[in-house]
Formats: sequence, structure tokens, C-alpha cells
Amino acid sequence: MEAFIVLSIPFLGTALGAAMVFFMKAKMNPQLEKLLLGFAAGVMIAASVWSLLIPAIELEETKGGRAWVPAAAGFLLGVGFLLLLDSLIPHLHMEEEKPEGVKSNLQKTTMLALAVALHNLPEGMAVGVAFAGAMMDGTGMTLAAALALAIGIAIQNFPEGAIISMPLRNAGASRPKAFWYGVLSGVVEPIGAVVTILLAEQIVPILPYFLAFAAGAMIYVVTEELIPEAQEGKHTNIGTIGVAVGFVMMMVLDVALG
Repeated sequence: MEAFIVLSIPFLGTALGAAMVFFMKAKMNPQLEKLLLGFAAGVMIAASVWSLLIPAIELEETKGGRAWVPAAAGFLLGVGFLLLLDSLIPHLHMEEEKPEGVKSNLQKTTMLALAVALHNLPEGMAVGVAFAGAMMDGTGMTLAAALALAIGIAIQNFPEGAIISMPLRNAGASRPKAFWYGVLSGVVEPIGAVVTILLAEQIVPILPYFLAFAAGAMIYVVTEELIPEAQEGKHTNIGTIGVAVGFVMMMVLDVALG
């Protein structure tokens, strides 16, 4: 039951955010969108450091190993993994006309949803590996810390859900269709979390690598997608302010609950 609750929280945030397509105007205010994108980036950066990299380093230290090795290696592997998926999966980012990944005949709305699913995968992995660590003896990780991470990601998933569904609506999808595409894009999070838990439980000695791997995957999304989109168009500091607010919120959540 604990696993179900923790793993469902981020997905619930995405679904509730996607439901905003029924209440909001056809197009989100650009300044608000930049603020929310920056906020999501700040949450993911803080989660990568406090919830993943620092526990990876501390866990390796308790085992008597070189603490920086799994943190560095796992981080780079996570970046490389997302880079590979980014190169292979056909997807389309918001405000862009040219798809990325291999050529396909998929509809624009489908490729927009795939872009978000690609973004959500590292978040699911992060929650999964944090929960797996909390369930194992001798890791020093707690269920409260995993819950804090899940809550932080859910909070940033709520505005992201709206950011997902609104462009789909603008691309020609009906409100119900835009909502369900937004919801389905979030399904990858609990799936990624469950797969990560199963893998981590089987390979306990390399849990620090799994933690750092999830951190690398999240930072890839931040630098590849969130921050560039938060800074697009006319210069403004609103995206930077969003990063600062999101970072502090996630840091406080992790330290207070973890």
C-alpha cells in the first residue's frame, strides 16, 4: 500500500494539471508558462542533488568505497541514456515545428505527448529508486525522503499537466482528448518507478549508481528542455525566478521531511 501511494502521487499531479484544459482559456499566458517551466526545472535540479546525488555519495561512503565514483559514473550514464532516447523516439517539443528522433508518420498531438512522456520517465525513475532505497536495510534512506521527492515532483507536475494539455488543445485536439493525452503522458512515471524498483532490489550493491543515474536523466531534461523553453522569446527574468522558487521549495521539502 505504501508503494502504491508514493508511486501514484506524481501521476496524480500530472492528471490534475491536465484537467485544467477544461477550465483554462485556449492559450496559457506566456509569462505564466515561463514561470511554471522554470519552477519545474528548479524542483528537478534540487531533487537531483538532495534526493539522489547526495544519498548516492553517502551510501557509497558507508560501504567504504570511493564516494565520487558511482555519483559521477551513474550521472553520466543517466545523461547518456536520455540522450539515446531523445535521438530515437519521435517527439515534438512545444513551440517547435520540426520533430526530433527517427522519422515517423505520427500525428503532431501524439509527438507532443511523447515529448512529455520522455520528460516524465526520469521523474518516475527517481521516485522508484528513492523508494527502493528506503525499503532496503543499511541504505540510510527513509520513506519520508521518498515521499518528499514524490510530493515535490507532483507539485511541479501539476502546472506541467496544464502545459501539456493546453498545447495539445491548441494543436487541434478536443478538450477531452487533450486531457487524456496529458494523463497518458504521465503514466510513464509509475511504470518507470516500478521497473526501477524491481531492478534496484535485484542489484543492491549498485544502488548508488541507480540514484546517480536518475539524477543524470533528470538534469538532462532540465538542460535540454525546461530551461531553454523557459527562456524562449522576449527576454525576461520570470523563468529564472521560477527556477529559484522551485529549487528552494524542493530543498526545504527534502530537508524537512527527509
